[in-house]
Amino acid sequence: MTMSGAQTRREAIARVLEDAGGPVSATALAERFSVSRQIIVGDIALLRAAGAEILATPRGYVLDRREEGTTYTVACVHRPEEMEAELNAMVDAGAQVVDVVVEHPVYGQLTGILGLRSRYDVQEFIQRVRREEARPLSDLTGGIHLHTIRCLDKEILYRVRESLQKAGFLLDTTI
Repeated sequence: MTMSGAQTRREAIARVLEDAGGPVSATALAERFSVSRQIIVGDIALLRAAGAEILATPRGYVLDRREEGTTYTVACVHRPEEMEAELNAMVDAGAQVVDVVVEHPVYGQLTGILGLRSRYDVQEFIQRVRREEARPLSDLTGGIHLHTIRCLDKEILYRVRESLQKAGFLLDTTI
């Protein structure tokens, strides 16, 4: 059985993601393989369907590698214009912001992969949100949302919660 050009390209895409030190955009992959961005999106979908653990982040595709640390969930609430301050509060405390989760009345749980580790990552994300004129997922829920964060130790979790509390972003659990 011979392999098609598309299958060869998909295997090459998987190798690129395996070797990459960070996210790789669909545009960069399209340029590398001389195909359209939409072809890459389809290739990624087929790789995922075949079992590849590929995440789409705001900066590009990454393989889902299990990283050091423990994941925790924090419940937050804020206005859209406070998103940057909220994300900075978490990365400044030493956490990685893995994702954002909201509950949609029709679709159920919606998750947006973030993968933010630093103020630089936050700044890049916020600039992209502004450039694309995108609204935060939390707009669907009146500002209420969850974040999965990864912390190397419990002290980081405590700093994150304290920072979010001080800023008024931590959802009051006494309601």
